[in-house]
Amino acid sequence: MASNLAYRRILLKLSGEGLMGDRGFGLDPATVGRLAEEIKSVYDLGAQVCLVVGGGNIFRGMSEAARNIERTTADYMGMLATVMNALAMQSALEHLGLQTRVLSAIPMTTVCEPYIRRRAIRHLERGRVVIFAAGTGNPFFTTDTAAALRAVEMNCDALLKGTQVDGVYSADPKKDPSAKRFERLSYQQVLADELKVMDASAIAVARENKVPILVFSIHNPGALADVVSGGGHYTIIAD
Repeated sequence: MASNLAYRRILLKLSGEGLMGDRGFGLDPATVGRLAEEIKSVYDLGAQVCLVVGGGNIFRGMSEAARNIERTTADYMGMLATVMNALAMQSALEHLGLQTRVLSAIPMTTVCEPYIRRRAIRHLERGRVVIFAAGTGNPFFTTDTAAALRAVEMNCDALLKGTQVDGVYSADPKKDPSAKRFERLSYQQVLADELKVMDASAIAVARENKVPILVFSIHNPGALADVVSGGGHYTIIAD
């Protein structure tokens, strides 16, 4: 069935906050399990899937405690939060019978593999879901940038960003009912209009390497499979 897919190899970017459910902090097991089922549905269609998860559900919850910590150290703390989320997603996916590997940009071989590009590609080719943890391994770069970088390195057909709404809007549609929804945008439009999709560095990496970015709502059941199949509701960012 993979031949029917619009995007055969994808990188899915999820925010850490997307794992919280209705909680104010940490992980909601039901939400993590539902997201794992969404990923499995795409895997079952024949797609090769890799994943980057943010750490905001853990690190922003302790931001008060980290307020007086210098930026570089705080960024490393955030990277460690993404490793915790990656391990949680790994457990949920393996509970559904999928083989997974967590690869961390910060080596910690007791709990996961170090990131090696060729190894990651080999895992994908062998039918494993690959979860990239610890961002780029460098401070001052977000997990959005890490997602764009890994999508390029893995030769992905598209970078999918699961958000709280079904695409890119001119303003927050939850606060501004008159916000305009975009069906399609160029990378330059996103940068020029300062649309809050991803960091400018992530958009620049995707643009330079011609990786389309598809923004959709991760809260709509079946949305991920629809997007990968070429349907559903999303905003595409491409030239």
